[in-house]
Amino acid sequence: MTLDLHSRPNVLPWPPVIFGIAWIVGFALEQFAPTGDVLPHWALTIGRVMAAAGIALDLWAMGTMTSAGTNIMPNHGAAHLVTSGPFAWTRNPIYFGNTLVTLGIGLGLGALWFVPLAFAAAYFVERLAIRREEAHLAARFGAAWSSYAAKTPRWFW
Repeated sequence: MTLDLHSRPNVLPWPPVIFGIAWIVGFALEQFAPTGDVLPHWALTIGRVMAAAGIALDLWAMGTMTSAGTNIMPNHGAAHLVTSGPFAWTRNPIYFGNTLVTLGIGLGLGALWFVPLAFAAAYFVERLAIRREEAHLAARFGAAWSSYAAKTPRWFW
């Protein structure tokens, strides 16, 4: 089955599914093979701040998309190319925010299984969603997307 990238980038909403699986696996691993109290208090605090920053970034990006009148769900097509707010700094602020939240859970709770799982989730989100979303945006918005993508990093680097 061929997917029309003009209409929608994905059949499934991969990013929330992938991060959800990472969290389930992380909590399960912590139950069966706890990483223990190995982090100093300052690292726990940094983790909690990181998780809060990730949530704030997610909410800011979702609010920006809603204000622009475009869809938030990654398995639905974009009505508008959003380049303002957090999208001026990164093409994927929600996925970056989700990664920060996952890392923050790991550090903030001392649940260190979440750290590699955050990077694994980000990798799979890029492979299963971001590449398709970028193809969808290129097909839908052409030169405007190309210009935006040339000056705005996929993550923050």
